[in-house]
Amino acid sequence: MWKTRITALLILLLGVGIGFFVYKSEIRHQALVAKNATATTKASPTGLAKFPFKLGLDLSGGTHLVYRADVSQVAATEVADSMSSLRDVIERRINIFGVSEPSIQVQDGGFSNQGEQRLIVDLPGVTEVSQAIDMIGQTPVLDFRTENPVKDAPAQATVGKDGNVVLDPYSSKYVKTELTGRFLDKAILEFNQNTGEPTVALQFNDEGAKLFEKITRENIGKTVAIFLDGSPISIPVVNEAITGGKAQISGNFKPAEAKTLVGRLNSGALPVPIELISTETIGPSLGAKATEAGVQAALIGFLAIALFLIIWYRLPGMIAVVALSIYAVTMMAIFKLVPVTLTAAGIAGFIISIGIAVDANVLIFERIKEELRAGGNVADSMHNGFKRAWLSVRDSNISSIITAIILYWFGTTLIKGFALVFLIGVIVSMISAISITRLFLYTLNIKKTSSFTNFLFGSGFSSAKSQK
Repeated sequence: MWKTRITALLILLLGVGIGFFVYKSEIRHQALVAKNATATTKASPTGLAKFPFKLGLDLSGGTHLVYRADVSQVAATEVADSMSSLRDVIERRINIFGVSEPSIQVQDGGFSNQGEQRLIVDLPGVTEVSQAIDMIGQTPVLDFRTENPVKDAPAQATVGKDGNVVLDPYSSKYVKTELTGRFLDKAILEFNQNTGEPTVALQFNDEGAKLFEKITRENIGKTVAIFLDGSPISIPVVNEAITGGKAQISGNFKPAEAKTLVGRLNSGALPVPIELISTETIGPSLGAKATEAGVQAALIGFLAIALFLIIWYRLPGMIAVVALSIYAVTMMAIFKLVPVTLTAAGIAGFIISIGIAVDANVLIFERIKEELRAGGNVADSMHNGFKRAWLSVRDSNISSIITAIILYWFGTTLIKGFALVFLIGVIVSMISAISITRLFLYTLNIKKTSSFTNFLFGSGFSSAKSQK
């Protein structure tokens, strides 16, 4: 019994520790956000501040864009790669503008036009639709640069559209050439026949072949950097002048890395035509209201459930509330550590999972009541109640898990957010309802029924027969 009680105490202390982590990390993050809002130099998150809740677009505010991608001219076997390249291009384009945690997802299937795919772009914090469209609408630039002959050259500065001065950190090391992505016909993933090492083969058009030959001839023994959207993606060393418009890039690539590089090179321009078909802007104030409403709903729901459990089941109900509290803070810690992007739908999934956790406790307690009414003592009734309720709890949770997996597999972005939180919640709730509640009840070590235990165990237990 002492072993059981020590284990229960450790779990209780662990729950308190998790709750402290959730609370303190959010306080630290909010303090950092407030500090960065007034500071000229933005501070990077450290310590607990690195674990904030990751809010979706509907809670944080921003812009939601839906693009139609025309893949009618793309072979069926290449559609997935083309859409991945398209997503890669747009993601790099957005990242250059410093958008915090953008979400770019491919949505395929279910459209009336078979040659159509959708690209969903969420830009938190960007409330100017025209600004968001400009970010994506521009064609990415692929260019080749050679080493700067001037050592310690100053970085070049340009003035952006917003009037801010932007420094090019690579301009002091490399200078641009006339060779750009418009001269590249294609990039191909190949493997060395002797070593099996993946390499990337480049094929230029006639004009590009002449430029490439000139550049390589003048830079033997030096590096020629390949830049995409102003960032280097490969910096190979030139061993000899290259003629014929063909080049090969090698550098201890892993197959996946080489494939990604090929996709990026081939996507110097958008690999498939896209058309903006839907825009939606969510203001920060609306997002804050949605967040406040979601948190308020969760708190009210939790308090109502806790009140019901304590009134109806008394001592077991209080234990269930403690287990439920540990479940809630564990879920919030998972949201921070994974991290899980919380949307309004995700909060709804969390609230429903709380209901499922309570449902498991209700099944268990009602089974215990039935055992007590049949004349069993408290210890045996608790043991048999958990044992017999387990089958019902297991089956109901497995059906919920299967439903969540199906929703996540086939659902849209909004549905996936709900399904993921719901799935995690069901799994964690099953553990908390069966393991934690049972452990805490066993620590009571009540073996015989009496009028006092009838009072402690709440409504419906008074009909149990006292055991001598």
